[in-house]
Amino acid sequence: MGVKRDKKGIDRRSFLRIAGFSSLAGLWGSATLGLFTKDKVEAYEVRPSDKALTARRWGMVIDTRICRQHPDCGEACIKACHHLHNVPNIPNKKHEVKWIWKEEFEHAFPDTSEEYSIEHLKGVEFLVLCNQCEHPPCVRVCPTQATFKRPDGIVMMDMHRCIGCRFCMAACPFGARSFNWEDPRPYIKDPNPEYPTRMKGVVEKCLFCTERLAQGKLPACAEACKYGAIIVGDLGDPNSKINKILRENFTIRRKTYLGTGPSVFYIV
Repeated sequence: MGVKRDKKGIDRRSFLRIAGFSSLAGLWGSATLGLFTKDKVEAYEVRPSDKALTARRWGMVIDTRICRQHPDCGEACIKACHHLHNVPNIPNKKHEVKWIWKEEFEHAFPDTSEEYSIEHLKGVEFLVLCNQCEHPPCVRVCPTQATFKRPDGIVMMDMHRCIGCRFCMAACPFGARSFNWEDPRPYIKDPNPEYPTRMKGVVEKCLFCTERLAQGKLPACAEACKYGAIIVGDLGDPNSKINKILRENFTIRRKTYLGTGPSVFYIV
């Protein structure tokens, strides 16, 4: 049976795809999305509020000294992020989805050569998430441009455009992306109606709370950290608070030898 087309030559599948994209764009609110145009994909932002937080290049500093002083540090950050963004709690570890989580130092920083100076960090858990790389390999390998980088450095996901090829997962050296092997919705106990849920067959990750930045709010993990271990700011502004902190403290980043330019720094 042939595919039915309307008078303008649009088949049913194309119509549903366009309609689905329009619906998703409405749900995303102030997030950044991919826009379908002829022969190319453009990134655009839904108009932010007059209180929107902006930066030349967003970055994050995690003070692990504070985290080590408080054993429960990080739990509230993870909970806030995952609840706000409807990240499912899937018991099967092979299918789990995570935007921010804890990883032992040896796994988070396998390339660290300071054998003796980091002895006290062995076995310590570090918060890890998407590094919002300056040169993101995930963007280069995505065949549909579902993954793209904003001018302010945030690496975005347009989950409607994602075809589930998982090239980005193979390219990411930080394990920061999760694939929805099954429908995630049944595993969301208390869904946030203000943020869209995903579907089976797409990849997702931390988006640096772009929807909150557009409203003038800090990322959920930073706001939820009651000990002040997470600092967010503009790496492109030499006078910013985050740059002052980086100048005054010794920090490390994950797998810098790969040249991706991570925007997440750790004070150790």
